[in-house]
Amino acid sequence: MILNVCNFMKNFKLFIITVASVLLLISCAGDKKEKKNSSVEVEKEVVKKSSENDVYKVVVTGDDFMKFNRNKITVSVGQKIELTLKHTGKLPKAAMGHNIVILKQGTDVATFAQKAIAASENDYIPEDDTDVIVNTKMLGGGESDTITFTAPTEKGEYDFICSFPGHYAMMRGKFVVE
Repeated sequence: MILNVCNFMKNFKLFIITVASVLLLISCAGDKKEKKNSSVEVEKEVVKKSSENDVYKVVVTGDDFMKFNRNKITVSVGQKIELTLKHTGKLPKAAMGHNIVILKQGTDVATFAQKAIAASENDYIPEDDTDVIVNTKMLGGGESDTITFTAPTEKGEYDFICSFPGHYAMMRGKFVVE
């Protein structure tokens, strides 16, 4: 019980630092036109379908403002996926880490996120958890990770989130299998 309280306090402090960092960055944000132009450039390279073995290549970016550049990824049943996460921010992993976690259908996102808070030693992925289909590594600013996997064989919508404490509320989307 005491260990759980200590872990909660440690994660709560990390959450407060993260929120303060985000608010500081927002207040120091530069010219909006510059941001708009750079996000347009990012959008152009988001999804690429490769003729090589019919691999669907998807690039998702996450930034220091706790946002993914997309909230929907649509794929075909059983399709091979190459998913790249790029952390376009500057903050380190300890303050503003990002990952992508694709969850099984029916997973309660809030419950999963609560379990993830206690898994800081495992990049906020609960060990022995059966709700995760696939996930990238936890990344800091300037880092990227690519994972290759096969889309589920069951059609439907699957949630994807960032499992860093508190991020799932803003960094989430749907992985749609058609």
